Amino acid sequence: MRVNTRLAALGALLLPAASAQSSGGTGSSTATSIKAPDENGFYWISSEGIKAAFIPYGASITKLLIKDQYGIERDIIVGWDNATAYENPDVHPHLGSVPGRYANRIKNSTFEIDGETYHVEPNENETPEAPQGANTLHGGPNGWDYRNFTVVSKTEDSITFSIVDPDGEQGFPGEVISYVTYTVHDCTWDIKMVAIATTKKTPIMLSSHAYWNLDGFGNNETNTVLDHTLYMPYSGQRVGVDNILIPTGDILANERGSVNDFWSAPKQIGADLDKPEAQGNCGFNCTGYDNCWLVNRAQNGPYDWRTSGPVATVHSPWSGIQLDIYTDQDAFQVYSCNGQDGSWPIKSENQGQSDNPELRPVVEKYGCVVLEVQDWIDAINHPEWQRESRQIFGPGGDPYVLQASYVFSINSTGTGTSS
Repeated sequence: MRVNTRLAALGALLLPAASAQSSGGTGSSTATSIKAPDENGFYWISSEGIKAAFIPYGASITKLLIKDQYGIERDIIVGWDNATAYENPDVHPHLGSVPGRYANRIKNSTFEIDGETYHVEPNENETPEAPQGANTLHGGPNGWDYRNFTVVSKTEDSITFSIVDPDGEQGFPGEVISYVTYTVHDCTWDIKMVAIATTKKTPIMLSSHAYWNLDGFGNNETNTVLDHTLYMPYSGQRVGVDNILIPTGDILANERGSVNDFWSAPKQIGADLDKPEAQGNCGFNCTGYDNCWLVNRAQNGPYDWRTSGPVATVHSPWSGIQLDIYTDQDAFQVYSCNGQDGSWPIKSENQGQSDNPELRPVVEKYGCVVLEVQDWIDAINHPEWQRESRQIFGPGGDPYVLQASYVFSINSTGTGTSS
């Protein structure tokens, strides 16, 4: 891909002021100030209490190290031991990546903008009638997390990636230029994603697709996250979906005490999976979660997303690690790793170390949880939701912006709320 000269100019406006910049092409790192990755292909950043590693492929997070309540440093991100493994075409679960240019699912792989219908590449739910797929997931078979980004800036505690997505790629209209910046500080991982539609109106919705296990698979009693507590205080509603997880247009109530009620009080992820309501909750023949909860904060009046409270809190009673997620986004997808089957090994360093021989060093079903900050899924096919200003972008208008902070702490009380 040839990088447009606008990349450097836009970068000068969007990158942190202290960052070094490069005009190198996608997948390259030409700035002399950017050190080469380590022997496993990882770029490391660190600050007090936190270390994280990333790769250009999908602008993916590959490791996140933090100490648990016993002082043991644990890697709480699911992934592979080296960068090359992420590019395996036979195994591509979007580990730690930035899905784009449109995250989650697009019904029938089509959408309309200003009366014109666009057809994008399908890649999920293959049928005899649709051998390539009935819908598009995470931008298509060559979405952003199948491509190498450019490393344009790196400091001790921050790294910035960029990508230029050309007009027509995967069927999407117009060129998009995007920057993804990750920063760590004070046991916090900050994310900022900016994307600019330079030539035509186009859908843009991004996210971070990291898989979490707050025990780092070190728990002697379980290697699942079913005992992790989840709390989403603003999420009394969710997007209704059909049996292949395509939104129906309905906005559903998460009634108090129901399987999808994580708003009224903290609750273990596995607490309700034996209820009949949990069967099919995440699609056909699926028990668990792969759902998009809405984040309803506006009823409380003006708010600052950085200080008004987390949209989600996840806590492990075993490790004591608590994750509070703050974001400017209005939806939150949770996937409880229902499809994992033990075929992924855990990493060889800073994971596992359990002395229970019955626990295999692999990612079992429910062995992780994906926590995606984003906007309402497939809203480009539901104009009645009135999300156009948050999902359709064009030249001369405001850029797409996603911001989030993942704040880590130790909570030994077992309540799942800050102590």
